[in-house]
Amino acid sequence: MVMSPVSMNLLPMRTAGVDLAAENKGTALAVIEWTDREARLEQLTLEVGDVEITEAAAGVAKIGIDCAFGWPDEFVAFVADHSDLSRAHTPDGRMEWRRTLAYRETDRQVRETLGRWPLSVSTDRIGLTAMRCAGLLGRLTASGLLVDRSGRDGVVVEVYPGATLRLWEWEIRGYRSDPEVRGRLVAQMQRDTPWLDLGAHTELMVTSTDAFDAVVAALAARAAALGRYEPPPPEHQARAEREGWIVLPSCRLDELLSADS
Repeated sequence: MVMSPVSMNLLPMRTAGVDLAAENKGTALAVIEWTDREARLEQLTLEVGDVEITEAAAGVAKIGIDCAFGWPDEFVAFVADHSDLSRAHTPDGRMEWRRTLAYRETDRQVRETLGRWPLSVSTDRIGLTAMRCAGLLGRLTASGLLVDRSGRDGVVVEVYPGATLRLWEWEIRGYRSDPEVRGRLVAQMQRDTPWLDLGAHTELMVTSTDAFDAVVAALAARAAALGRYEPPPPEHQARAEREGWIVLPSCRLDELLSADS
């Protein structure tokens, strides 16, 4: 589906990607500059803080952050009820019920599209990173930027690099733990996108999973800037504004350069 893209008057444009961790260590930032003929990875930085991310967000069309933007509505309600025993209810405890607490609507969409669940923001360790992300989204809002957790408006979108690569049908098994796999993926990226200049950053993309994922996040942000992803359906829009919505590109990597629909 093609949504209304960011105005093409913004070309050349910049997009950014953040592989967010609970601390600065493990957090990477990538910035890509786009024209109608080429793209260039102009920045790739490790151990990035919230101030640097906020400054980068102010200078780009879209910034993709690899982290859940919120928690499942059912989980939020469950925790609120559990804090007051007079309101608490007795759950049935079945897996079906527990999954409503563990997964957001966007996670269910990823499951339907790719056949696998993302990590749960309410039951996996990524919850610590989501706590940092909540503060970061507040900082971005305080800086004057429009933050829409559904991704429809504003500069910030939630991305999922692993899902993005699977949608592009790349063989990524082991890429997060094996530099040799990342090396093959970087070489594939260079072959598939001769217009994308990775500059002197290729070695860092191979040695650092965080750096590699930040670049993929910036590529997914470009898809969002062009409106080439599936937005929340109308019946889930309000929920996506609370829980977040993962941008899954609806175009191939080699189609990201062209601004034409």
